[in-house]
Amino acid sequence: MQIADTNSRYHRQELITWWDQEALSRSRVLVVGAGAIGNEVVKNLGLVGVGHIDICDMDDIEHSNLARCVFFSEADEGHNKAEVLAQSVQKLNKDVVAKGHPIPVQRLGIGFLRDFDIVIGALDNREARAWVNQACRKLGLLWIDAAIEGLRGLVRIFGTEGACYACTLTEADYKQMSHRKSCALLAPEEILSGKTPTNATTAAIVGGIQVQEAIKYLTGNADLVSLVGKVWSYTGDSMDVFMSKYSSDDYCLAHDFYEDIIDASSASSVGDLLDMGRQHLGHDLDALDFEDDLISLQACPRCGEGEAVVKFRSAFGPGEGRCDACKVDRVGEVFTSISPDSYLRDSRLEDLAFPMRDIVSARSGDARVSMLLGRQ
Repeated sequence: MQIADTNSRYHRQELITWWDQEALSRSRVLVVGAGAIGNEVVKNLGLVGVGHIDICDMDDIEHSNLARCVFFSEADEGHNKAEVLAQSVQKLNKDVVAKGHPIPVQRLGIGFLRDFDIVIGALDNREARAWVNQACRKLGLLWIDAAIEGLRGLVRIFGTEGACYACTLTEADYKQMSHRKSCALLAPEEILSGKTPTNATTAAIVGGIQVQEAIKYLTGNADLVSLVGKVWSYTGDSMDVFMSKYSSDDYCLAHDFYEDIIDASSASSVGDLLDMGRQHLGHDLDALDFEDDLISLQACPRCGEGEAVVKFRSAFGPGEGRCDACKVDRVGEVFTSISPDSYLRDSRLEDLAFPMRDIVSARSGDARVSMLLGRQ
């Protein structure tokens, strides 16, 4: 057993027999969400000395965040949550290198997640959870999810096998997700209507459980991780705690894995990607598949205002699918793939707002190759 250095900042935690501080200092963790739970997660990661923390959140700090987020102050209002949180945790512990990304996680791209050892979710919507779930499953990454409402909270871990987040969704969940996707790309008032009651103490509890499980995994003690394929639930009103196991759906479409990923950083157009896929597979392609929806949005059907645009869903701003003048939904078409003869073949990746480090898959029959983009 290694003798802990009594002068070390981490002396007390290094007294835990299985602790590995060097492993934590080398670890790279992505935290998706920088609200109440995200603040607690990042605080704990910083205190224990996780060396590299990236934080992703597109939202700015509001006045109501100050009662629930330990790192935010009145001077931070109006600034991006992820960037402020990254700066704050580095002040908390100089051993930590943190970076904030003020965009939706989808804009970073699935390929971005390959740089991390684990992903911790601190999200407040099903759509983002579903994307993170699919990305981690395909990359073989463990991810830890949490949610709170009032004095209730839950933590669950989804691994590379067994139940995933998509397996837990009900028909009603999918119906609500479908509605949110089909509306006018979410007007601001529709986003606000989805806010749930939360408080700082419940966020602290679930954030602590998330990081406690992450520490076990990052220090090479995966056998101690208790919540893979399970949910830990807490009811603060009665102080009840219970744990249950999820059932895996053998037909779940999210159960996929990237077996072959090639470098496509030199590609600048859809045609380049189609050509690369055809060359790698050795025959003609059926389609080029995406992880995010590609939307072709037309001008307002009533007044003709608004330019026609084709780009990925995550690149649209709130309410962009609704005409400002008429308050009418603009007509849109959704693509999840492009065929070799598509009119979009000559489109530049930049013009379509491809995520920065996305992974797209070229498909021909049962054969498939995945291609990693490298846009900055």
